[in-house]
Amino acid sequence: MSTVALLQKWRDSGAISADQFDTLIAIVRKERFSVFVELNVLLYVGVLSLAAGVGWTINTYFADLGDAAILIGLTALLMSSLYYCFSHKPGMVVDYILYLACLTLAAELAYIEARFEVLSDHWDYYVLLSAFVYFFFAYRFDNRLVLSLALSTLAAWFGVKISRFDLISSDSLRAAAIGYGLIVSGGGLLLAHHGIKKHYLETYLHVGANVLFMALVSGAIERNANWMYLPGLVVLAVVSIRAGLHFRRFVFVVYGTIYGYIGVSGEILRRLGTDTAALSYIVVSSTIVILAIVMLARRFGREE
Repeated sequence: MSTVALLQKWRDSGAISADQFDTLIAIVRKERFSVFVELNVLLYVGVLSLAAGVGWTINTYFADLGDAAILIGLTALLMSSLYYCFSHKPGMVVDYILYLACLTLAAELAYIEARFEVLSDHWDYYVLLSAFVYFFFAYRFDNRLVLSLALSTLAAWFGVKISRFDLISSDSLRAAAIGYGLIVSGGGLLLAHHGIKKHYLETYLHVGANVLFMALVSGAIERNANWMYLPGLVVLAVVSIRAGLHFRRFVFVVYGTIYGYIGVSGEILRRLGTDTAALSYIVVSSTIVILAIVMLARRFGREE
């Protein structure tokens, strides 16, 4: 009995599923199949492991190695990574080597400031500088991974800057998050409007929307927070759902539904008198929300 016939027999008897059969038969027939996701995961884990190894080595042996050796090593790794990126055509390998270069730059700047305190109390400008460099690389090499790193670094700078003004409170952090979310979303829309990397728009909107939603939800569910957070959350949820339906982006429908549900539920639960009523509300309302999302997902799937 041939291997193909044996696999068919196993499938018919239920020993293997249809998906397993399709995968195995492709291997037996030497058909091509995609390992794109697996390669991306391996490269990403490899880059993070290398960066973590460099950080561990510096932290453990910096006294023995000396500042000069560490800085020369980091600079060599950074320059060689950038040389490879600039001298090769964009591709998967270049994407992750560029990501390694960005992480190396962050490590080198952090080491310089930790050891020599060049900017002292104004070290947050290192973070801002890193964000600008990452944005440049993201647009130069069309790299969404580095763009995400740039956006997260910019968010870190916002947080550090707020702490510089001794404004560490719930409202000040929410205000910073809302400002950041608006800047990121507005910046992405503006760049897309001018035809600059239009395919980056969703990345900007994903980051901006999640930050805005989290800031508004945290205010809506906090007992003593400003009352404006809940109306703002409802408006943003409606906009997100309508835009998601209009532009066929289901994830934004989910954002609006889930975040809106959490914020509104927080207000409703505060007004319910008993634990039984609260539990009943959670069970019934969450079931309705889940069913609604599933039905919408099926609708999107059929239409696509």
